[in-house]
Amino acid sequence: MARALMIQGTGSDVGKSLIVAGLCRLFARRGLAVRPFKPQNMSNNAAVTADGGEIGRAQALQARAAGVPLSVHMNPILLKPEAETGAQVIVQGRRRESLSARAYLAQRESLLPVVLDSFRRLAAGADLVLVEGAGSPAEVNLRAGDIANMGFAEAAGVPVVLVADIHRGGVIASLVGTAAVIAPAEKARIRGYLINKMRGDPTLFADGVRIIGEHTGWPCFGIVPHYDGAAGLPAEDAMEIRTRAPSSGQAAVKVAVPQLSRIANFDDLDPLSLEPSVSVDFVAPGRPLPVDADLVLLPGSKSTLADLAFLRAQGWHVDLAAHVRRGGHVLGLCGGYQMLGTVLRDPDGVDGAPGEVPGLGLLDVETVMAGDKTLLEVTGCHVPSGCALRGYEMHMGRTIGPDCARPLVLLEAPEGEMRLDGARSADGRVAGCYVHGFFASDPLRRAILESLGAAPAADLDYDASVTRALDGLADLLQQTVDVEALLAAAGPIA
Repeated sequence: MARALMIQGTGSDVGKSLIVAGLCRLFARRGLAVRPFKPQNMSNNAAVTADGGEIGRAQALQARAAGVPLSVHMNPILLKPEAETGAQVIVQGRRRESLSARAYLAQRESLLPVVLDSFRRLAAGADLVLVEGAGSPAEVNLRAGDIANMGFAEAAGVPVVLVADIHRGGVIASLVGTAAVIAPAEKARIRGYLINKMRGDPTLFADGVRIIGEHTGWPCFGIVPHYDGAAGLPAEDAMEIRTRAPSSGQAAVKVAVPQLSRIANFDDLDPLSLEPSVSVDFVAPGRPLPVDADLVLLPGSKSTLADLAFLRAQGWHVDLAAHVRRGGHVLGLCGGYQMLGTVLRDPDGVDGAPGEVPGLGLLDVETVMAGDKTLLEVTGCHVPSGCALRGYEMHMGRTIGPDCARPLVLLEAPEGEMRLDGARSADGRVAGCYVHGFFASDPLRRAILESLGAAPAADLDYDASVTRALDGLADLLQQTVDVEALLAAAGPIA
């Protein structure tokens, strides 16, 4: 019989996703059939499943850690923010509608049958399902209709382990406070807790463990040190974006990335960030684009038209035009590619209010936001270098125009035919396409960096680096967590 354990947090960004990823790898190495599951996720970093759906990037990483293919049932409800007060609602991998936060909260309980259906489908092929919560169960003001934390745990009968972040401070209060505000039945569902992101001597927190136990009755399953290897794993939350300088003593190519308000799939940049001769500068709002950038990369966006307006409000369009006049290079990916054209049309309002806006005019193409959402895993080659690539498409809209006669990539269509994607300017310094993830192809990444004057690391294998980071995380948990007690805490799935 399959068992399940839910990892909830005392707050956001306490490390739930990484803990689940590490446990997926650890238990999979023991020979268990492990499946990750998150009832509801909110992220604009998503991954495409083989059956043409989408799930949160964290669940994709957890599936990789478990050694299993991606499934839409690993994340049945995905919310992709489109505005400060609203999001696109993805149900079992497919876009259903866009709702305000208030409207979604009013109807989310109706999605619980869908969530339980996905959970049971996963459990049918598993020995162990590791469930990740969202936010915190201590947000009791949002408890009514909850499907992400205790609402799911109670409906599915799943025991819970809490994760608390000691690095941010107040860890005792966060755990004791959670016990104080949740319902008694929910407190009884919690089997214990993990302390995460410890720096220094863990024995110094012995009194903290005693105090937490006196107030909650919960045991501590372990104190997990801060894991430096997490920098080598794809991040899901835009809060985790960090500007990274190159290794000291090496000449750098600088890649500037405007930090758009609805930036999406920014893990496209992760392989570049591991290159010792590359500086990746995520340019925060209020800062100009650096004049010494070799490449300006316009990333994906959940709301292309809104982010184009945001880009202009920051004055980045002026900086970008000056960059091109100086002979700099520009690459647009997905939404960033759409922005580079002459005009963006949205007659049906799929990206916001209906209408059209002028693009940046750096490519002679135009985009119409219409039709079904494209969700595809793709393979092909990068036309300028001839290097093979593998990635995925995740976008609304179709882009056409004269510069498409100089495509950036040649892709293998699902039926086996080849198709062209993307566009390049006549001088080749401005380019864009819809493919995400191609920097993970080592030969292609090296070819692009060499064309910019960098000396890429010949021995950097990006996929292998992710595998090593996951193995290191599993090793760390094996050393610092009472794994047998944690496994024993998992309950049977009814």
